[in-house]
Amino acid sequence: MTMTPGALHPTSPETFRLHPSTRTRVQGAGDLTPLLDAIARGIEFAVGPSGVSDVQGGVPGFFRTATGGTTGQAKAIRRTHSSWIASFRVNAAELGLTDADRYGVLGPEVHSLSLYAMVEAAFLGADIHALAGLGPRAQARALDGVSVLYATPTQLRLLVGTGITLPALRHVLCGGGRMGADLRRAVATLCPKAVVREFYGAAETSFIAWGDGTGPEGSVGRAYPGVSLRVDAPPGEVGDIWIKSPYLAEGYVGDGITPLEQVDGHVSLGEMGRIDEAGFLTVLGRRNRMVTIADQNVFPEAIEERCLAHPDVDFCAVVPVPDPLRGHVLVAAIGARPERTTGPEVTAQLLADCRTAFGPLAAPRRFMVLDDFPLTAAGKPHYAEVTRRMRTAV
Repeated sequence: MTMTPGALHPTSPETFRLHPSTRTRVQGAGDLTPLLDAIARGIEFAVGPSGVSDVQGGVPGFFRTATGGTTGQAKAIRRTHSSWIASFRVNAAELGLTDADRYGVLGPEVHSLSLYAMVEAAFLGADIHALAGLGPRAQARALDGVSVLYATPTQLRLLVGTGITLPALRHVLCGGGRMGADLRRAVATLCPKAVVREFYGAAETSFIAWGDGTGPEGSVGRAYPGVSLRVDAPPGEVGDIWIKSPYLAEGYVGDGITPLEQVDGHVSLGEMGRIDEAGFLTVLGRRNRMVTIADQNVFPEAIEERCLAHPDVDFCAVVPVPDPLRGHVLVAAIGARPERTTGPEVTAQLLADCRTAFGPLAAPRRFMVLDDFPLTAAGKPHYAEVTRRMRTAV
């Protein structure tokens, strides 16, 4: 099924600019001086684990960031400034964002979601509260008076756990994972005056779809303005998700630039989902994470979302392990912030709940509690490290 919400927004050679007051309106724990300098000088820059650096021989109007790296090694991506500027203008128009806003950013700039939020704020002239490195309670206190918050589900879950309300927030934009109805409700209580907007996107594509929760439960909304979505299956059935968008990255950085692979102008990120007749997209999970157990296709993402609804679980990663009888079985790693207790009673509750919800074959065979749950810089589960620890523990 194809969903096309109108004509695509044209891109242009426009480059980032800084609002004159941006430098004096940066607050918080993060030092954004190198990033703001790179933007001000107009050079091609790269953002990576070691910080912000010039690209030797680079071309003004381009920059480089990285994929999330949750399931493997992160990839460097090159994209144009204009591919993000187009989204800045869409968001400003759709959400009423102005230079009077105050942005809260919880992760470091190496994470593309955080970088996007910082550059959008700098472009619009909004305050930037860069809060990476602070604990959840300190972040919540620092968000007092902030009006726009970009965050991942994990980051929001930790904020909710502080119990500190944020009445000044008017927009919460959540990306980088499945939000779930329970977390959405908890965030709405935490931020009573905010519109909580979940979006589906990636470093390669920027925004793909977004919604304010008014669609079917589990959906991420409809196509982002200017984006065309296609699922290679009949309406309501599961297939691969394909995207046609003016916000795409130029390609992956290696020996040269490898463009994103396209079919009929659409790209696929290897994720599966369905689109209903009203145009609402539900993302089920990555094709390379889907596991066949006793002839049943299982998406670990759905099990993770279920487990994360438990009040004593902050982190969860479900991974397959070989099984001679069924081919694979699933094992779940869970964790919580230090002040919580994730004991045997929690794992017993989760095991019983998952068996009821997904059936005894699809449910995890066992749960493993990790006291120092491995996360990426984006605050997402580091699946490769979780898998390594599981194999070590066996």
